[in-house]
Formats: sequence, C-alpha cells, structure tokens
Amino acid sequence: MDPRSEVLLRQAELFTGNLLLAGLPGDDLLGRFPAAHGWSWHAGEQAQLQARFAGRSQFAVNVPDAPFEAAVLFLPKSRELCDYLLQALAARLGGRELFLVGEKRAGIERAAKQLSSYGKPRKLDSARHCQLWQVRVDQAPVAPDLMALAQRYELPLADGPLKVVSLPGVFSHGRLDRGTALLLQHLDQLPAGHILDFGCGAGVLGATLKRRYPESQVTLLDVDAFALASSRLTLQANDLQAEVVAGDGIHAAPFELDVIITNPPFHQGVHTEYQATETLLREAAKHLKPGGELRLVANNFLKYPPIIEANLGPCTTLAAADGFHLYQAKRPVEVRTSNRESRAERDWRRNL
Repeated sequence: MDPRSEVLLRQAELFTGNLLLAGLPGDDLLGRFPAAHGWSWHAGEQAQLQARFAGRSQFAVNVPDAPFEAAVLFLPKSRELCDYLLQALAARLGGRELFLVGEKRAGIERAAKQLSSYGKPRKLDSARHCQLWQVRVDQAPVAPDLMALAQRYELPLADGPLKVVSLPGVFSHGRLDRGTALLLQHLDQLPAGHILDFGCGAGVLGATLKRRYPESQVTLLDVDAFALASSRLTLQANDLQAEVVAGDGIHAAPFELDVIITNPPFHQGVHTEYQATETLLREAAKHLKPGGELRLVANNFLKYPPIIEANLGPCTTLAAADGFHLYQAKRPVEVRTSNRESRAERDWRRNL
C-alpha cells in the first residue's frame, strides 16, 4: 500500500461518501472506499486500477464529469500541474471539502499553502513521511481552461520552424531540454519504416521525425495523459498525422519497429527511477526488426552502454554535449535472448 494511501486510511471516517481520488496510486485504496472513484493521468496506474476495479477510474486530463461530494488530490511533482488540478477540483466543490495528501520531501507543505485561496486549510495528519491537509471550499474559483495554460514555442529547425505545445506537468514544460536538443541534431540516415518515439513528452521528436520522414509510420508513446495530449496538440499545430499511444513502458510499444528514438526520463516524482529505461534496453531487441536501430540520449553519468551491449549489440557514442551522450545500437540478425544480468551491468548497478 502506498504510504499516502495509508495516511488516508488513518482518517477513513472522513471518506465515506461519493469521493473523487485524483492522481491515486494503483493500489487497493479503491477497494477500501467502495463509494469512491478515481481520476488518473498515469497509464500504468490506470491499468492496475482498471484490472482490479473495472470502470471505477478514468484516464484523462480533465476532471471527470460524474458528480462527487469531496475530492482528494495526491500531490503531483509539477507545481504547474498542481496549480491546475487544485483549481479544477475546487471549482467543482463550492461549500464542500478538498483534501491534499503528499510526501513531505515532495513539497506538500508548500502546496498546502495554495489551499488558502479557497478557504482556511487545516493539517489533519502527519505520518509515513506524508501529510494530509483539508480545506472547505468557501471561495470556489472559476474552472481553469487547460488549453489556455499550454505553453507554445517554435524551434528553428533546418527544414523550417516546428511549433511545440506543452501542457502543465509535461517534461521540460515550455522549453526544449538539452538532451532532446542533442537528439534533434542527429536524426539523419534513419532506416525507413516504423519509428517509435518512446517517452514522447510534448511530441518534439515524434513531430520532427514525421515531418522529416513522411513516408514512415511514426508512433509516439508516453505514460502520462498530459504528455499524450501535448503530443497531439504539437502534431496538430504542424499539420502532421501520427499514432499516439498511452502505455507504461516498452511493453506497450508495437513490434517489428525499424527505429526506437528516445530521451527517456529517469525520475518519477521525487524518487530516482531507472526501471523504465532499463526495461526498454533489455526488451528493445524484441520490438526491433533485425537491423533495427536504437538511438538514446542520456545524462553522461547514466552508464547505459553495458546494458545496451548485453541485450542488443555493440553500442556507439554518436555525440556528446552539455553533459549528455547520444548512443546508437542496432539489432543483429541473431539476438541474444538471455535475461541474465551481465557482469558489466552488475558493476554499474553497484556504483549507483
């Protein structure tokens, strides 16, 4: 059970009615509150909830239309996203209660100060390194327009400017990050066919690839609903068509790919998280055609080449700049399928 859920269960008598759990983890919390329903923007957690509590959680970027008597927001990492979510929930809760729960090191006390815009906040509990806050919404705000909160900018690329649209909560919101900038300089000579933008974010790479390789099929994949919505907006802004897929990791990706392009995240919330990228590197060969190519950009302190070479093939450094390395590897005709961790991988893990 997630520690934030445990804090809620310590105050279970407060949550007996028609409750909306926003950003809830994929644990058993819905099973403990039979009148509650969920709102998730994480595809992996939504899949867990759907498997265990079918029809009781919605995957979306907007507040569910179904009525609710109170709401709990699980504190997100992004301040901009937290602002939007609190306002969107408070707008539906005039005269009723809004709760906020999160880890102390994630900034719950800072976020709790925002509750004062709607009423007088109270701290109800502090346990499991988390805090639970409550406010009665005496001053309900106007419902926010999510599209009005989008950040829009243009990238001056060699084949013309690319319009980018990013929503609150999306990685590198409103700006181009250094890793993606390095990848954009090295998207030449890719094999034709099916290209995957893994962890697409606002769709910068996917849109660039579709414009540069119009005959190729391009798929953009991300775990976050706000990233997927941003990617669709970026494609639309540039009059491009591509497939946008929600999924938690490479297991949600198509097979028989010709290229995987990725600037994968290595943080989830306040915790360092390498698992999604490690799984990608171990499973990439299963999703690539023989001769298919992986291009990955990563901070230079993340020693991914040993994992790439153990599971895919020889790893080449195509470029290095601004603290990032761009790696390239191709699937050979015959692929090693052993799941055993190599000695190089074990050494790398010990040094984390």
